[in-house]
Amino acid sequence: MSLGSGPGPDPPPSGRGVHNGRASRPTARFRARFDHSSPIQPVPAIRILSNDPAFVDELRGALGSLEADGPVALDALLADGPGGTVVVDGALDGRTTAYEACRQLTARGGTRLVFVLAHTSDDPHVPIAEPIARFCGASSVLTRDFDAGAVAAALGAAQASPVQPDAFAAGDAVLPESLLRELTQSESRPMEMLERLADPETSLFNYEFLTYKIDEEFKRSRRFGHPLACVSMGFDGEAHEDVLRQLASVFLQACRDTDILGRFDRSSFLFLLPSTPPEGARIMADRVRAAVKKLGLRDLVGDRIELNIGSAFYPHPDVQRPSDLLRLARETAAV
Repeated sequence: MSLGSGPGPDPPPSGRGVHNGRASRPTARFRARFDHSSPIQPVPAIRILSNDPAFVDELRGALGSLEADGPVALDALLADGPGGTVVVDGALDGRTTAYEACRQLTARGGTRLVFVLAHTSDDPHVPIAEPIARFCGASSVLTRDFDAGAVAAALGAAQASPVQPDAFAAGDAVLPESLLRELTQSESRPMEMLERLADPETSLFNYEFLTYKIDEEFKRSRRFGHPLACVSMGFDGEAHEDVLRQLASVFLQACRDTDILGRFDRSSFLFLLPSTPPEGARIMADRVRAAVKKLGLRDLVGDRIELNIGSAFYPHPDVQRPSDLLRLARETAAV
């Protein structure tokens, strides 16, 4: 299984601690390109969301002559309305995590977000925390060991990437608050973080992370105009854990590195196939069906397992939201 498409060309670093590429794999690392010959446009307002005075002071030092308001509470930022640039402290402590704060700020559109992770650039948590920050609305991401060049690059990237007003409209999938907290605790080991994303019986992505990936891949497909296929595969009844593992093995062998595969419920699974037209999805589904039939797997009552397969695609007139993609794939599998 994969967390998305691979990284593009790796530009030279412009400052310590900046992560400005679009990261969708947990192993991807990025550095921002910052052209000092092209000055940043004046920042209308930089506000710092943090409750750590030491962090605010350090950030002000890196900002140099740029003025910034802070620390500013989330409630105050929401009350002020959209606009400007907000630098979010990834170690924000309180009722709301920094990631959920990003979602709330981005939901109204018009606010650019620079997210400062709670980790330094050599911390093994960065490859997981960075894509979550971007999913939650961050235009650019800094690690904790930022310097003036990194901050300048991050602000430049944020200004060049305005958030669309409908970026996180009501009803879109959101990682549960409890999962966000567990994923981003600095004392957690990376393997424990990955285990929180996996179904314990099959080691495929679990339901919570799968719905997050549907949301992310749909937005990427809509933004870049690439096709996206969603294929649902399931069977009637229930099966032993060893049978589920064999099914998972077949599914994984049929996937490309860029495909996303997860367990949706007790007896159904979901494939997300980026940059895949309907014919490509059909070929993959037929290959999986034949492989499962050849194994002769049986459910708990001894009946032979036969896959019910459904699919949905974007772009399509009936698919306007991530939930439409999932609903149509599930409905066609049930027919």
